[in-house]
Amino acid sequence: MTDTTAAQEKPSRLLRFLNSVEVAGNKLPDPVTLFIISICIVMVLSAILAAFGASAVNPATGEAVNAVSLLDSAQIRRLFIELPQVFTAFPPLGIVIVVIIGSGLAERAGFFAAALKGLVRAVPRPLMTLTIVFAGVQANIASDAGYVVLIPLAAAVFASSGRHPVAGLSAAFAGVAGGFAANFAITPGDGILSGMTQAAAQLIDKDYTVEITANWYFLAAIVPVYVIVGTLVCEYIVEPRLNAGRPWQHVAPPPIDADQDRREARGLRFAGIGFLLVVLLVAALAWGPGSPLRSDDGSFEPLFRSMVAIMFLVFLACGLGYGVGAGVIKSDKDAVQLAGKGVGEISAYLVLVFFASVFVALFGWSHMGSLLAINGAEGLKAMGFDGAPVLLLVGVILLAMFCDLLVGSASAKWAILSPILVPMFMLLGIAPEATQAAYRVGDSTTNMITPFMSYFPLILVMARKYMPDYGIGSMIALMLPYTVSYFMASGTFFVMWYLFGMPFGPGVENVYVPGASLPKP
Repeated sequence: MTDTTAAQEKPSRLLRFLNSVEVAGNKLPDPVTLFIISICIVMVLSAILAAFGASAVNPATGEAVNAVSLLDSAQIRRLFIELPQVFTAFPPLGIVIVVIIGSGLAERAGFFAAALKGLVRAVPRPLMTLTIVFAGVQANIASDAGYVVLIPLAAAVFASSGRHPVAGLSAAFAGVAGGFAANFAITPGDGILSGMTQAAAQLIDKDYTVEITANWYFLAAIVPVYVIVGTLVCEYIVEPRLNAGRPWQHVAPPPIDADQDRREARGLRFAGIGFLLVVLLVAALAWGPGSPLRSDDGSFEPLFRSMVAIMFLVFLACGLGYGVGAGVIKSDKDAVQLAGKGVGEISAYLVLVFFASVFVALFGWSHMGSLLAINGAEGLKAMGFDGAPVLLLVGVILLAMFCDLLVGSASAKWAILSPILVPMFMLLGIAPEATQAAYRVGDSTTNMITPFMSYFPLILVMARKYMPDYGIGSMIALMLPYTVSYFMASGTFFVMWYLFGMPFGPGVENVYVPGASLPKP
């Protein structure tokens, strides 16, 4: 048996298991339907628990918590009256819309795509893989640009240099999907998840707030981990295996459009000017104590709490600068239209958020979240897990990885998991920010091997451009080394970060003291 044959047969045993997961997952309904089903289940269970008189004592406040039936006339009336407010008051909604207005303009104007292309094309060959993975990790700030632009570009760049294009595709895919939990900048995803975490934390502590910067330090620090590991896996595992297999089909590179390149270069210069102006503005507003973005005692709390507005201005300035420089934006009407298209693209997300907000509200009204958290925490204490919080957080990573194989949406999974995990862990002394960080590590790890990730079919089509008979099993086998390596590396990094007591974000403590909201920066 040749080495090539052995390499192809070895992962096939695992692929049989993954294929069975795929078959089971195909039977799952859409995330919106999952929320509708969950709402129905919560309403019925709340009535049963209320009928049996389920109750507990909140150790944080000393108050009794009793189950409330959502089928009671008062609760049904409340839902009908407060339904609009339930939706509009959902914590992530306002954050996401504000950021999307700016980032949507930047993406539609072409800024993100041009920036990614410029970064990848400018690097020397020895740094090609590392740069592609890095660009992929940073691309999650750019919505679809990482998948739609960077991945096919990486394959073409590898092919033009004589390297296997599918290896380049895999490196970009690993960065974009596997490194989804990392970034040097604040992203819309930070706003979505932190809002849900805050809503869950307030089931135990009504005054607790979770800022959009809750995991910023950790997510920025883990960027080199994903980049280095992804580069090593590509160059020492994935690419040699591909080179030893079937030959790839050469594809003629697209013609070079010199005029387009000049417009993009000019647009990027204008975008750089826009970015610099925002930086100078923020610096001026946070220059000294008493400034608009500094408190009177010199604290940077107002600055950190203004990150949503700052990111909006950064995206807006870069998008407008690029659009004007590249000739995409010729009038104010063009800018407004592009921003509107960006918001329009999240229409499906708004539908998901509507049902998620109803689920979260009903879960809170029924007190089921608090009851599950209190009793679950007591059960874990009885088993001795209160003295091993890091093991519980590793359990969150594993749970997120498993759920990700079946449900691709990070926000959909966290909307269901956070009302249970966050308050439960708070009662065990674990800060909500730490639980959220653990979830994000696990959620990104298996993105590359689940066919339910929305861009998985698109990546498969891109690979077939160079290897026409490439299948789902081939793609899973291609990305499996990245998943295993990312799990080991990011999981270890997370454990070390937590054990050394490193803050996950500005003003964040890793330990929660029941009954006492921790001070913010």
